[in-house]
Amino acid sequence: MNQTSPAGPRPRRKTGTTGLEEARLRQQAIGVKLRHMFDQVVNEPVPDEFLDILRRADKKAEGDS
Repeated sequence: MNQTSPAGPRPRRKTGTTGLEEARLRQQAIGVKLRHMFDQVVNEPVPDEFLDILRRADKKAEGDS
């Protein structure tokens, strides 16, 4: 028996090995994309404004000690 929704019939979920393989492939693809995005962010330069804030905080910490 197929369940229907306003968008139409729901696709059946695959069970067994094929479904697990597809899930693993999906997770692997997500992992690859996340690693790529992380690498891009890590390699971005630190904004000058943020470096200035850090320098001021360091100077203040030196003056407090």
